[in-house]
Amino acid sequence: MTWHSEMDELRRREALAEELGGPERVKRQHAGGRMTIRERIAKLVDAGSFHEIGKIAGQATYDANNDLKTLTPSNFVFGRAKVDGRPVVVGGDDFTVRGGSADATIKGKHLQCEEMAYELRLPLIRMVEGSGGGGSVKTIETTGRANVPALAGWEQVVTNIGTIPRVALGLGSVAGLGAAHLAAAHYSVMVKELSALFVAGPPVVERLGQKLSKNELGGWQIQLKAGAVDDAVDTEEEAFARARRFLSYLPSSIDEVAPRGPRDDDPARRVDWLMDAIPRDVRKPYKMRPILETLVDAGSLFEIAPLYGRSIITALARLDGWPVAILASDPFFYGGAWAADTCQTVKQGVRAMSAIWQTTIPWCAVIVRNSFGVAGAAHRNGGRYCTRYAWPSGRWGSLPLEGGIEAAYRADLDAAPDRAAKLAEIEERLTKLRSPFRSAETFWIEEIVDPRDTRRLLCEWVELAAPLRRPGPFTHPMRP
Repeated sequence: MTWHSEMDELRRREALAEELGGPERVKRQHAGGRMTIRERIAKLVDAGSFHEIGKIAGQATYDANNDLKTLTPSNFVFGRAKVDGRPVVVGGDDFTVRGGSADATIKGKHLQCEEMAYELRLPLIRMVEGSGGGGSVKTIETTGRANVPALAGWEQVVTNIGTIPRVALGLGSVAGLGAAHLAAAHYSVMVKELSALFVAGPPVVERLGQKLSKNELGGWQIQLKAGAVDDAVDTEEEAFARARRFLSYLPSSIDEVAPRGPRDDDPARRVDWLMDAIPRDVRKPYKMRPILETLVDAGSLFEIAPLYGRSIITALARLDGWPVAILASDPFFYGGAWAADTCQTVKQGVRAMSAIWQTTIPWCAVIVRNSFGVAGAAHRNGGRYCTRYAWPSGRWGSLPLEGGIEAAYRADLDAAPDRAAKLAEIEERLTKLRSPFRSAETFWIEEIVDPRDTRRLLCEWVELAAPLRRPGPFTHPMRP
C-alpha cells in the first residue's frame, strides 16, 4: 500500500483551484483588461518564489459515495514569496469567484495572511478587487436574517500598521471591506482605467438620489485628490513595480532598520544651476522637484500622494545610498502654504505639527526661501537637535513683509503724503534688517550655505545619522 492515490487526489484538487471561477469567468476578467489573481502574483513576485497556503480550501460538493464532484476555491489567495530577493507575504482577491466578495471567502485565510506577516515580521502586499465582508443584500434571503456588522480580526490589521510595511493595490472595483484594506496601508495604488474605490457603489448612491458612474463616484482622480489613495498608474504591471520600489526604501519590520541601497552617485556632486534656482523676486515661484532630484541620489526620488495636499511634496529618496524621507514645500500651490487639503483646518495643522514634534528620528532641515510663523516652526522638531542649513535666499519671521507692513505701519502709511513712497521706504529698511546674515549674527540660524554644496552636506549628515537609527515599536504607531 502506498499514498499515491492520496497524492493524486491532492493534485486533482489543486488543479481545480487553479481554474479559479471557471473558464468563462476568467475570460470575462481578461475581457475587462484585468489579470487573474494568480497571474498578478506571478507578475509581482520573483519567478518561482510563491508558496501558496490553503490552496485547496473552498466550497466542495460530493456524490452519494462521498467522492468529490466539484470544488469552488476560496476567492482569496495568499502565501509567502520573494520580491527582489526579499521575503514578503502576498495575498489577493479572486474576482472570478463571487466578484471577490469577502462573504464568499474563508475568513481564516484573510486573518492568517495578516498573522503570518506579523509573526514572521514580513512586509505584506495585498491586491484588492472585491467588496464588503457582510455579504450582499441577497445574503439576507439566503441566510434568513440580517447580520449585525462586525469585523473580527481587524485588530490584526491595526497591529500590522504599526509593525510591518503594508502595501495595498486596488486593481478593480473596491468597496466596503476591500476599501478599508486599500486605505489601511502605508502605500496604496490604483490602476487608472480599471480601479474604482467607494464605501458603497453606484446603485446604492443612485437610490439615495444621485446617478454617478463608477469613475465619477470613486475613480482615481477623485480618490487621489481626496487623499484616500496615494498613487495611480496606467497598468497593473506599473502598480507591481511601484510596490516593489516602495518596499526597497523600508525595513521588513520595526525590528530592523532600512538597508543601505546602491552607492553609485558621487556624494560631493555639485550642480551650478542651484545658485539661481530661487528667484530674487519673491513673487516668482520656483520648481522644487528638480531641486530635490538634483540633491538626492540620481533616480531615487519616489514621490507619494502627488495630487493630495499639493503645497507639500512628500517623498522617499536616498542620499549616498541611505534611505530618507523628504518633506518639501511646493510654491506653485498657494506659495507652499498649508492650504485646506494639506491640513484640513487649523486644528489639523497643529496636529500635523505635533506629529513632527513627536518624531525621534534625526532631522536635517534646509530653508531655501519662506519660513514664517507657526507654519515655519513646523519645519523640524524644535524640541530636539536638528542639523539645519539656510540658502542665501532664505526668508523668515513672524510674518512676511508683504501684507505685514500694511498691518504694522498702518498709521505711518495713512499719515504719509505719498503712501506708495512711504511703503517702499519701510520695505527697503526692513528688507535690510531681515537679511539672513543678521539672523546668523545672533545664531538664530546656524549656517548659511552655498546651494551647490547642499548635496555634499546632506550626504555627510546622513552618514552621521544612519548609525543612530534604532528598530522597535514607536509610542505613536503609524496611522493609515
